[in-house]
Amino acid sequence: MSDPTFEFSRAITRRPAPTIAGGLRAEDVGNPDFDGMLAAHKAYLFALKSTGAEVIELDPLDAFPDAQFVEDTALCLPQGAVLMRPGAPSRMGEVAEIGPTLRDCYETVLEIKGPGHIEGGDILVTGREILVGRSDRTDAEGVAELAKIISNWGHELREVFTPEGVLHFKTDCSLMDVETILSTRRLDASGCFEGYRVLHVADGEEAAANAIRFNNLVLMAAGFPRTAEMLDREGFEVVEIDNTDCAKLDGGMSCLSLRF
Repeated sequence: MSDPTFEFSRAITRRPAPTIAGGLRAEDVGNPDFDGMLAAHKAYLFALKSTGAEVIELDPLDAFPDAQFVEDTALCLPQGAVLMRPGAPSRMGEVAEIGPTLRDCYETVLEIKGPGHIEGGDILVTGREILVGRSDRTDAEGVAELAKIISNWGHELREVFTPEGVLHFKTDCSLMDVETILSTRRLDASGCFEGYRVLHVADGEEAAANAIRFNNLVLMAAGFPRTAEMLDREGFEVVEIDNTDCAKLDGGMSCLSLRF
């Protein structure tokens, strides 16, 4: 039997828009290069498709320069999808844009109506529970509304807290398999992963923590050799993707797709 937390048959992505320089960022370290972003997007698609999954590539949205980060707009579960309510006002319109595609894929699509806010980057689905990190983009009201929705599908939600100064919960962690989580030391120190097997990214390579397990592959940002070597020793098949330009917009591997 397949494990829906990391074994997927489909993914949704969105091609970057030429307006990416208008995207949000916590710290301005320069604008991303559009051609570089497109090249990385192509490599990302190739890796997903290499596992045999169907990949739906949506058109760019010039009016929403962060729209390539589709993960923040929805939570995809076996029972249905839940449309999020982003905490960044400039990203609210992205949800309506992704809705029709999800309704084509799912019989059941529900939505966070508010007044709270929640983004997919703060949600980690494991085999035993769904962890949701409170952050600047996800508040208590948003977490509570999601908990009510998914409890009807038999899922247990546990609220945790994203480290101060970290954009999303999954900026600092990712699921490797049913019992293993890749994490920064600062996040693991909070105790939120008690009972799981935790692999720490190498010191100084904290940005490597945002990876995705997608079928037989682990997709991670390139440029973090000690973490990549550790994952290889642990038996994972690693594919490194250039994340230089996405990182300038606080983006990582998980942000770039919805997986189900």
